[in-house]
Amino acid sequence: MPAANVMADETKSRDPRQAGAGRQGAVQFGAEKDLIQEGERIMRLCNACRYCEGYCAVFPAMERRLAFPEGDLNYLANLCHNCSECYYACPYTPPHEFALNVPRTFAEIRAATYRKYAWPGLLAILFRRNGLKVAASTILGSALFLIALLAMQPAAFFEAHQDSDGAFYAVMPHTVMTATFSIASIIVVLVLAAGVFQFWRDTGGGGVGLRGLGQAMADSLRLRYLEGGGDGCAYPAEGHSHARRWFHHFTFYGFILCFAATTVAAFYHYFWGWLAPYPFWSAPVLLGTVGGIGLLIGPVGLLWLRRGRNPETGDPQQSGMDIAFLVLLFVTSITGLLLLVLRETTAMGVLLAVHLGAVMGLFVTMPYGKFVHATYRIAALVRNAQEKQQQAPRPH
Repeated sequence: MPAANVMADETKSRDPRQAGAGRQGAVQFGAEKDLIQEGERIMRLCNACRYCEGYCAVFPAMERRLAFPEGDLNYLANLCHNCSECYYACPYTPPHEFALNVPRTFAEIRAATYRKYAWPGLLAILFRRNGLKVAASTILGSALFLIALLAMQPAAFFEAHQDSDGAFYAVMPHTVMTATFSIASIIVVLVLAAGVFQFWRDTGGGGVGLRGLGQAMADSLRLRYLEGGGDGCAYPAEGHSHARRWFHHFTFYGFILCFAATTVAAFYHYFWGWLAPYPFWSAPVLLGTVGGIGLLIGPVGLLWLRRGRNPETGDPQQSGMDIAFLVLLFVTSITGLLLLVLRETTAMGVLLAVHLGAVMGLFVTMPYGKFVHATYRIAALVRNAQEKQQQAPRPH
């Protein structure tokens, strides 16, 4: 359909009084049908205009389609990195009667996919008032670990222990700590995998080829689509900046290095028989220290950027979830670094309880908080890489 006809149809079908307000805050929980209809309306208009096709992967993927059912909208929304370039470039954003706001609408659709693909489905409610639930999980986890440590080793809890005595393993046995977090890790992986599998199936994903997977991982690891048109995101406001991309890098690679530290430590323990705690110059400690510093810089930077963010380019209902996740990463990192420095002091017992509680809070909320966006985004990047390789003809 010619662009002019599509624009005319939308003018007739949309009440300007509703459009001019920019939809005033987002569709509430349970109204996903209206949200999908709004996404389909916006994509029809964008597909007629195509002015923003050079900004990110979303618009070329959009142009490979003539219709936008729910599965495709979920895919496109999770492919969106919310760089906001399209919002500032678009001549049809509010107060124009078309009221196009791709970043906000896609942010709302992403939130709907988190609820839809949560497993088990009954736990989708955890995405409501998520910040409060994350905080409660962390506090509860810390309290439970505090009680457990006092119950297991009441005499040793407030004492100082040298590395030669096993440091914090003198307070909580290694086998208990390993078993607790191994079980939690397995559950988290299974729950995340179940959600991604449903998302992949519903969005039309087929077999995963190595080439497509490699391209998707490369795009993800370099955060390619946070570059905007090349000069960085239009974030936190209209001006271009690479700050958001770099702070994401600190956060992501900090997390990866901390995970690598844990993996290397497990290898030391179970394959080489080298028992923790390890000296400061060892690989696990160095990896964990660098990763922990990254998890201080990244979340603080992202929280700082949020202060100046244009509220029209995001979903305000996700603010609590976003902030809680960043704060939890920071708390996990700072308590881990303090535990490393003070592990031979009398403060170690309390720090250990708080740190383990923060880590468990992070684990428990991973499938039901902001962390899930990474899994769906990677799946969307894989789908995008496969589509580009297939070189599907663009509709005209």
